[in-house]
Amino acid sequence: MQRSRKVTLSFAGGWAAARHFERRMGGRGPRVLVAHGWGSRSDYLATLIDGLLSSGAEVVALDLPGHGASPGRTLTMPQAVRAIDAAWRHFDGFDVGIGHSFGGASLACAAGAVLCDVPARVPGKLVLIGAPSEMTWLFRGFGRTLGLAPKAQAAFEGMVERLSGRRIEGFDATRILAALRKPVLVIHAEDDKEVPADHARRYGAVGPNVELHWANGLGHRRIVSAAPVIERITEFLWERRKEAPMSKIA
Repeated sequence: MQRSRKVTLSFAGGWAAARHFERRMGGRGPRVLVAHGWGSRSDYLATLIDGLLSSGAEVVALDLPGHGASPGRTLTMPQAVRAIDAAWRHFDGFDVGIGHSFGGASLACAAGAVLCDVPARVPGKLVLIGAPSEMTWLFRGFGRTLGLAPKAQAAFEGMVERLSGRRIEGFDATRILAALRKPVLVIHAEDDKEVPADHARRYGAVGPNVELHWANGLGHRRIVSAAPVIERITEFLWERRKEAPMSKIA
């Protein structure tokens, strides 16, 4: 992969690291923000980033808080949204947002202004790879894994509301995408064992602005470096689509 420039992105309560890849000679593609999944880092998306650069794009690869070169030992959705906002402010916006797993959900939530003190950061297009469609599933699944009692689960979910000013049900990416009406490419594998394929089906039911592309056999992790997936993403970057008017997000 070509050389990149390290960037420090400051936000309320911390900072995150990113790498900025300039367009290759003659490139005239879009500016793309790439966000990795939970427990991962931007390096894991190296093959995808290289494919984007080869298509002429400019790429900013974000390490979410507590991951990769970014400091910290925790990651919450509010932290992820603030890091995305910091990248947006530093680079004056993005034409496309591409996120894998939690990174995809984070980009959708950032576009939906889920934090009362952070404006909506809406790219022209979104690509969500193996991404959960809502956070209730994630938090309650985590609670079941830990064996939390009902009171402890309620306190856990209440922490989200205190941090974000929004109930956990408000982190529903399908509702956000339905209101934005921006072109969205959802890529998922039916054999994904970490984020069930029903999340992709929820996205696919949003409306005509969402294209659902199945990449079966690639699971949850190999999907981000598969050549057919990268080819479909780069095609999507250059496609022209008419957008429907935006509606208000409740």
